Amino acid sequence: MQENPSLIEVEVCYALAGHQTLLQVKLPADATVQQAIEASGLLKLHPEIDLSKQKVGIFGKLKSLQTALMMHDRVEIYRPLKIEPKLARQQRVAKARAGGSKEGRKWIAKRTYT
Repeated sequence: MQENPSLIEVEVCYALAGHQTLLQVKLPADATVQQAIEASGLLKLHPEIDLSKQKVGIFGKLKSLQTALMMHDRVEIYRPLKIEPKLARQQRVAKARAGGSKEGRKWIAKRTYT
């Protein structure tokens, strides 16, 4: 059986902390990221997704909803961050210091004796 050159096959992915939804979709060759998400039915499965606020990408690179797709692309919908990465790191270091771990102490300024 010959493949239809006017159709492309892509995956649409949305991952939660303990669960991942990965759906295959066939679309016209000129389809966009938004069309793939809508055609996948993912918005019905996960009504908490808000495409006006959440970022999307292809294979880990941020893209707009109007980006044209290519055969075998993986469209990803990214969850919003719960905490800024810099703040999360600072909190981990503070917790490690409070617990007395060697790892937490390596950022403490060394005393200098004169």
